[in-house]
Amino acid sequence: MLRSLGAVLAGTFTLRFSTGLTGALLIYYLAELPRHGGITIGPITLGLFGALFFAAELILSTPFGLLADRLGHHRVMQYGPIFGALAVILTWTTAQIPLLGLTRLLEGASSAASIPSILGYIAIATAGDELLRGRASARFEGATLAGLGVGLVVAGPLWQAVGRTAFLLNALVYVGSFLLYRFGVPDAQTTAERTRSAATRPGLRRYAHILGRSHVWLLAPTWIAVNASIGLWTGQALFQLVRHRPDRFAGQYLMGLADPVKVSLGLAIGLVVFFAGLAFWGERFRRIRRTTIIFYGIIGGAGVMVAAALVNHSGGLPFAVRLAETIPIGIGLFVLAGATPAALGLLADVSEAYPNDRGAIMGLYSVFLAVGQITGNLVGGGAADLAGIDGLLVATLALLAVALLPLSRLRTFEHRLTPSPDIVPGREAE
Repeated sequence: MLRSLGAVLAGTFTLRFSTGLTGALLIYYLAELPRHGGITIGPITLGLFGALFFAAELILSTPFGLLADRLGHHRVMQYGPIFGALAVILTWTTAQIPLLGLTRLLEGASSAASIPSILGYIAIATAGDELLRGRASARFEGATLAGLGVGLVVAGPLWQAVGRTAFLLNALVYVGSFLLYRFGVPDAQTTAERTRSAATRPGLRRYAHILGRSHVWLLAPTWIAVNASIGLWTGQALFQLVRHRPDRFAGQYLMGLADPVKVSLGLAIGLVVFFAGLAFWGERFRRIRRTTIIFYGIIGGAGVMVAAALVNHSGGLPFAVRLAETIPIGIGLFVLAGATPAALGLLADVSEAYPNDRGAIMGLYSVFLAVGQITGNLVGGGAADLAGIDGLLVATLALLAVALLPLSRLRTFEHRLTPSPDIVPGREAE
């Protein structure tokens, strides 16, 4: 089973690498779109593009999750790379805004098809093993963020080297993801199990019944708000760093500071810190409550925003001062890393009560991610248009504050979600 999980995580990395690469390449493409025969776009249009991606993931995750429960997680996870390859090939062919919007919908369909089935597969593979679930959850997040991050890092040099041809090269990576899922991942369900699952599930009606009885909605507000705060930065921040700095934002040091290669270098440093945090928190699922880890993550994220605000207004200060201001950013990133695997672990715990519906339950990961990212992209577009990077910082702090509000209620019911006998409600392990 460990070998199976390794293959699934490898496939997750390659799929998310392609997603991250496409997202960053598209930002650089849109920033230079007039040179390719298109129109000039601003932060709001960019935010709408990001929202389209996650709207597709939001709408399609549940149907694909249900389909994975019926046809098998192994089969449905293969659909994602097909949608992704179509998206990047179409992006290479056009500079027209409506068609580029269509490519975002196809990319969203790629994630919607693959992620619920992958998470359902992981939930099956880690059933009854709390430590393995903690490690698998952290490693899934690690593979996801590593893929996205490495894709973002590679995008800058690749764009400068080959331009739009990079989209075609990415199609080959999608093909590799498909082959890895097709031939490298064994089917975790027998035909008899799928038949039995299908017989117990009349479809969307049962899904609605499960969600109505589940405590998963206690997790939803916090997870959505955290994802919204992340969504503010995955697209808008890159755009603000590489676009021409408007005169009204002349006092913001980070606006228009970098080219794609410098952005890639900064992302690489941040990812190393974040991955170290994932490894650290993933080993502490049995000793620290999930909600505690999420709380620490939210506080860490707020610390990152405060430190980034200092850097953004450090123009004219000595380099040593600016370097010192980045240290809290690294510490905050390390702490923030624990929030999403902890939330994912809670969701996997919910699926234990519904062993025949793991794909549908774990599909909520994509639903919560999509709702948060749509919110973040739309809010981020308006905030960046209004106040540049300062606007992104203020909006992120507001979203993190929202994420804290329902966390205490989730903590009250956490013992109903977490099967671990090592965690006593109301008491942290030493």
